[in-house]
Amino acid sequence: MDETTRAAIEAAAFRRLVEHLQTHTEVQNIDLMELAGFCRNCLAKWYSAAAVEHGVDIDYETAREAIYGMPYDEWKARYQTPRTGETT
Repeated sequence: MDETTRAAIEAAAFRRLVEHLQTHTEVQNIDLMELAGFCRNCLAKWYSAAAVEHGVDIDYETAREAIYGMPYDEWKARYQTPRTGETT
């Protein structure tokens, strides 16, 4: 497989993962961290770092918006639930 094809496949898989996470808002970041060792915020950090590696300056908040599909504070207000035993 050539590099261009590999990169296109990886990009498509990444886009599908992001779409999946945006669709399944019932999956909390803490659940992702406990089960998989990463969450939406991790993806945003990786996204921002990859952009910088390619000479594009994308700050963390812009990267989070790309991953969450909306500003983080809006997503948090809409979908984040308290951890078991926590109160708001």
